[in-house]
Amino acid sequence: MDNKLMLMIPGPTPVPEQVLLAMAKHPIGHRSGDFTQIMAEVTANLKWLHQTESDVLMLAASGTGAMEAGIINFLSPGDRVLVGCNGKFGDRWAEVCQAYGLNVETIKAEWGKPLDTEQFRVQLEADTEKQIKAVIFTHSETSTGVLNDVETINRHVKAHGEALIIVDVVTSLGAVNIPFDTWGLDVVASGSQKGFMIPPGLGFVAVSPKAWTAYSTAKLPRYYLDLGKYRKDAAKNSTPFTPAVNLIFALQAALRMMQAEGLESIFARHQRLTQATRAAIKALNLPLFAPDYAASPAITAVIPDQIDAEKIRSVIKKRFDIALAGGQDHLKGKIFRIGHLGFVGDRDILSAIAALEATLQDLGYEDFSPGAGVAAAAKVITHS
Repeated sequence: MDNKLMLMIPGPTPVPEQVLLAMAKHPIGHRSGDFTQIMAEVTANLKWLHQTESDVLMLAASGTGAMEAGIINFLSPGDRVLVGCNGKFGDRWAEVCQAYGLNVETIKAEWGKPLDTEQFRVQLEADTEKQIKAVIFTHSETSTGVLNDVETINRHVKAHGEALIIVDVVTSLGAVNIPFDTWGLDVVASGSQKGFMIPPGLGFVAVSPKAWTAYSTAKLPRYYLDLGKYRKDAAKNSTPFTPAVNLIFALQAALRMMQAEGLESIFARHQRLTQATRAAIKALNLPLFAPDYAASPAITAVIPDQIDAEKIRSVIKKRFDIALAGGQDHLKGKIFRIGHLGFVGDRDILSAIAALEATLQDLGYEDFSPGAGVAAAAKVITHS
């Protein structure tokens, strides 16, 4: 049967029908009064989602573009930065920093393990001359299914006093609580095809007053990604360059849906789906790649030890039209990842786990009782 694809990957994530319909409207002029009104509403709702009174700026870019903007607008060539690397995306931010001539020091953890917050504390406390200008890392490392401890690392950054904290929240914003103002974060970057529940193409950067102070003396080159331009135009509910008009229609609809559900309900749903998925995988006697205490709300990574991960992905796609994510870099072929981010509900998890059970049986894996995974997931769902 055609057109029944079920996306269970960390992005792009499923898109609600009303969001797709909003995106299908005829474009309007991005300098028109009607578009200005939409921008005013969207900007206010983005601040609500980020839990901030500070600027939240929108780019026609991917999450990587938003994160690059979040790095280059507040630093100067040769600045010393600490970059947390425990997966594909932490490694990427180190590469971005190196490309712009920053003095990069990495704090590493094995893929599948969270960053050690104590290493950040030690490095920051040792910097008595306040040479570290930024601490940069990924909150939800979707390459491994690990959630890093932003709150604790941020406390160490605040104790340092000088450094900015710049965080990739691409797959955690809209899935887990990130109170930007309460925690005093400086820069967070995200992308539209994740918790926002819309297709790829928009990037978002929230910026604190402290970061804007750093912007005034930052000397890294920038033009299209110059956030000062976006801030100036955002004050007039406009944009410095041509925006992705129809994606902003979609964003308007998605943010209305999110407000109707409410932040606490959104966070609780993602927590429930994460716990249900992990309980199901354990019931199927499949090893989880990340520990329970650091489980990402976006994705659950599984490292099967008796069956090929790519065969599982291939069969479940062919037989049930369900897309699971694979491993990246040295994990390619070793893990598969089940997404539960954005427009995903209880029914989706139960369906995916049932299909996974049938796939495992088809591939000759017998180290579980049929129905055990679905029962374990259902128990979490019905008791949450």
